[in-house]
Amino acid sequence: MYRLGHQGASLVAYAPLGLALLLLGQPALAAVGGAVSLGLASLPDIDQRLPGVQHRGVTHTLAFALAVGTALGAVGWLLGRDAGARTAAEFATVGFAVGTVAIVSHLLADVITPMGITPFWPLSKRHYTLDVCRAENRLANYALLGIGLAVTVAVLAVTR
Repeated sequence: MYRLGHQGASLVAYAPLGLALLLLGQPALAAVGGAVSLGLASLPDIDQRLPGVQHRGVTHTLAFALAVGTALGAVGWLLGRDAGARTAAEFATVGFAVGTVAIVSHLLADVITPMGITPFWPLSKRHYTLDVCRAENRLANYALLGIGLAVTVAVLAVTR
């Protein structure tokens, strides 16, 4: 998928976490998490700009998702540590979840294309594709974006 499709998928995947944060009275954290999720939506496609890195290779794996989640968890811990261990742990948990879910949403959006992904590399070279539509399909990309926006509006409506 392309950027807008990945952003829509990211919004859909983030919605349960955003909803939970809003229900827990953490609107600022929910907003930051949503913004970070959108910002990370296309991160796996950085492989197209890295020499020697195969497109839809290492950056399109669950290992990469966990690595990004771990990195964001560490950032969350660092940002929250001055407020105490509980806040640091909460920020770390949210950071890990946001980072991991954002990358997994990218993988899920790419698995519907004919090119597919190999998400369990290096443990398995098994390739997955649902072959629903091509990545450049404008209708599919806009549909994912529309669904993501609709889910986000629904979450906001439920929590008002």
